[in-house]
Amino acid sequence: MRNLLLTALLLLSGLMAFGQPPAPAPPQRGAVLILGATAHLGNGKSIANSAIAFENGRITLVADATTVRVDPSKYARIFDAKGKHVYPGFVAMNSRLGLVEVEAVRATQDFSEIGEYNPNARSIIAYNTDSDIIPTVRSNGVLAAQIVPTGGVISGTSSVVQLDAWNWEDAALRLEDGVHLNWPAPRTRRAFAFGPMPAEQQPEDNYTKSIREIREFFQEAKAYCQSLSPEVRNPRFEAMRGVFEGKQNLYIHTNHARTMQEAVLFAEQMQVRPVLVGAADAWLITDFLREHQVTVVLTQTHRLPSRQDEDVDQPYKTPALLHAAGIPFAITSEAAWQQRNLPFEAGQAVGYGLPYEAAIQAITLTPAVVLGVAGRIGSLEVGKDATLFISEGDALDMRTHAVTAAFIQGREINLDNKHKQLYRRFEERYRQR
Repeated sequence: MRNLLLTALLLLSGLMAFGQPPAPAPPQRGAVLILGATAHLGNGKSIANSAIAFENGRITLVADATTVRVDPSKYARIFDAKGKHVYPGFVAMNSRLGLVEVEAVRATQDFSEIGEYNPNARSIIAYNTDSDIIPTVRSNGVLAAQIVPTGGVISGTSSVVQLDAWNWEDAALRLEDGVHLNWPAPRTRRAFAFGPMPAEQQPEDNYTKSIREIREFFQEAKAYCQSLSPEVRNPRFEAMRGVFEGKQNLYIHTNHARTMQEAVLFAEQMQVRPVLVGAADAWLITDFLREHQVTVVLTQTHRLPSRQDEDVDQPYKTPALLHAAGIPFAITSEAAWQQRNLPFEAGQAVGYGLPYEAAIQAITLTPAVVLGVAGRIGSLEVGKDATLFISEGDALDMRTHAVTAAFIQGREINLDNKHKQLYRRFEERYRQR
């Protein structure tokens, strides 16, 4: 029995050692210079032959290497990046990174709470920095993420993290950046097959009832938040205080043109700042979005169209249409492990008319602006965090994208992950045969 137990413990420890993600990188020591790469700054501009330097975790130089004089003796490490590309770390919005490990195993999921109205549910305290998924996403240049709860009418409050940390306190770039509202979808089929009922006999449909309940919750929460020290503290209403004070976004998840318009008008009535997430029909209401100055977060270009009569490539074309209309937008993938495809979601839009640097901006600076962390990440600018990476080729093209070095706050992170470990393991086995 003792031998059996010892064998089981040794096997378990071996599996745990194999599956452990890389430890967080130590603080930056010595100045670093990246020389000769094509730098995509994230703000719509690029430098063909760049010199980028950073020290103590902050960017100290972003310049054209052909016009600036660089003293190599000032740098502890120099990367010769001729023929390569440098990008700001990509930012994954609307992600469940660190909240789910295996989507088919319920015990590994911690992204939703019981009940319909949970603005006080904070995703950050459930964020698992030891997730095996995070290094696989990081290896494709995704170095920061918005961690978003799901479920119910109001899912909870999201936060922004960098993806190399010991715990959620170290990871947090911004706590509580916004509250997430799942706008209901109207019923599209008639409930009665033999004509409408008289108006006075028609029951309230589910959509109208849901909107009424949302409106009542927001009105009660707004009235509560007008008092700085209420006699009875309500945790749900307290969590809405930042939204009503204009310090946090109200992320409204909806896809249909009608519901997008109704949601924006509702947000304006409540005097809160809306951000539309999903927004599949955004290309149909560009004039409305521009008039109301609404930012859009497009979830996935790699998907089928919303309707049978739409062009099969409509999701690929939508970012270019929004760009042409002057609508600020971000591109994101969905869920957790799918975030590794984020650069290729943006690359798909490039193939359908979106300018290349605009595609980079849609997964770097625009998300950073929306999330309120543009002062630290999202673009290659002096004074910002040195959160960036070097790619062998075009990072938006799966055929050439290969991250050779990545830095978060100046710390060079370990690019190993479980996918690479499995590849090496089975490559060795079958090569022996």
